[in-house]
Amino acid sequence: MYAIVEIAGQQFKVEEGQTHFVHRLEANEGDKVSFDRVLLVDNAGSVTVGTPTVSGTAVSATVLSHEKGDKVIVFKKKRRKGYKKKNGHRQSFTKIQIDAIGSGAAPRQAVAAAAPKAEKLNKMIEGIGPKIAGLLNDAGIHSYADLAGQSEKALKEILVNAGGVYAAKNPSTWAAQAQMVVDGKLDELKAWQDELDGGVAK
Repeated sequence: MYAIVEIAGQQFKVEEGQTHFVHRLEANEGDKVSFDRVLLVDNAGSVTVGTPTVSGTAVSATVLSHEKGDKVIVFKKKRRKGYKKKNGHRQSFTKIQIDAIGSGAAPRQAVAAAAPKAEKLNKMIEGIGPKIAGLLNDAGIHSYADLAGQSEKALKEILVNAGGVYAAKNPSTWAAQAQMVVDGKLDELKAWQDELDGGVAK
């Protein structure tokens, strides 16, 4: 018996007793986790395909360890510009063992997916730098749609609570800029941003 299951944004073919390395999970070693996005189940030749998932079926597993992959070197260079940059990266993984497949899989006891992937808000919004984007992510604002739904007062409160130079920032246009990103009005946004300085009209 095997299943195709989605774990932290990736699809795996799993069988009971197998071990797999998946993207880092927010769970501790020894925790029991359950994944309910089962896309297909093959039980002795009887195949059930989900629409998009197989209802009432889950895959339970045990977290064995948290590990890091091999180092990858990222090297950037611009010819005749005197620019060179070298970075190393080691991807974080979680090693899990599959315990059971089916409706009798263990109930979820820990968060079985990675934290929501945060969009780089500083890339598209005038006035938001990497550190402020991190503050917004910590406050639960992970996407342009999240930012578009915020009031100026709520954004200002986040900045004030962070203290220092952040408290002096003006977030009055951030939500409107984010809404333009969501609506796909990128040309209009670029034209507007040419009139802004730090997110505020010049």
